[in-house]
Amino acid sequence: MAYTLELDRIRKSFDEFVAVDDLSFQIREGEIFGLLGPNGAGKTSSIRMMIGITLPDSGEIRIFGEPFSRRSLERVGYLPEERGLYKKMSIVDNLIFLGCLKGLTPAEAERRARHWLERMELAEWAGSKVEELSKGMQQKVQFVAAVLHEPGFMILDEPFSGLDPASSVVLKDALLDLKKQGKTILFSTHRMDTVERLCDSICLVNRGRSVLLGNLREVKASYGRSSVQLEYEGALPLLQDPTLVSGSNDFGNYVELRLAKGADPQRVLAEAMKTSTVRRFEVVEPSLEEIFIDTVEKTKVEKVVAVTHA
Repeated sequence: MAYTLELDRIRKSFDEFVAVDDLSFQIREGEIFGLLGPNGAGKTSSIRMMIGITLPDSGEIRIFGEPFSRRSLERVGYLPEERGLYKKMSIVDNLIFLGCLKGLTPAEAERRARHWLERMELAEWAGSKVEELSKGMQQKVQFVAAVLHEPGFMILDEPFSGLDPASSVVLKDALLDLKKQGKTILFSTHRMDTVERLCDSICLVNRGRSVLLGNLREVKASYGRSSVQLEYEGALPLLQDPTLVSGSNDFGNYVELRLAKGADPQRVLAEAMKTSTVRRFEVVEPSLEEIFIDTVEKTKVEKVVAVTHA
């Protein structure tokens, strides 16, 4: 099996702070891979090592089956979390300049730039200065810059940041088309709904370490059908019953809850109907957001226990 990226026990410290702690994972050719984690988990530090901005203190990074080298970056596209466009230049001039840095001729860079601007619904803004654009529009331009040279591997740090729902759909469709072309994509994001719709595999990082890794479907299946989605009107005191519910995410008249071990979903429904009008009741696999929160909370507890026992 061919891998586009392999991280083998990479570690990075800044003085006494360990940002990335023996992190390992592999990304198969042609898949979309989600790098997830709370703020400060080590996602951006890991990405910066993948593209050579910083070097790991230990461990190995392999890209396209070979040890990391500057030459391998010619086949990599990178969208940074912080925008790096020239604000006084027009969009198209920015893209031509950045395309030429990747080896394109000015004419070819412009041709590709205008094609992608049309695709990203920015064609009418091609001659506008970057500083005249909204943050979401700048983000789409930054994405175009990352894919302009047709890289085989794209590393996108928070690509959906600042995008409205319509622009998010445009970017999502573009990513899926790139996947159909055989491109490999890694992106970090806090948007769990986007990960569930797009990613083949995930790595959840917390405190610099991998705490959940694997094929997304297999990860969700391993948690079983232990969650309930409930839409209701009225009160729902059962949420406070530890024999029925181990955790919940309450949105008012809609709630996602995790069943307590051994709890019968039919009993949960019966209890709900005693105090409310139930509009919808469905037993489902837990959402990735639930898994994310649960896993991060567990690692926090384990960290506290480890410190207590030290």
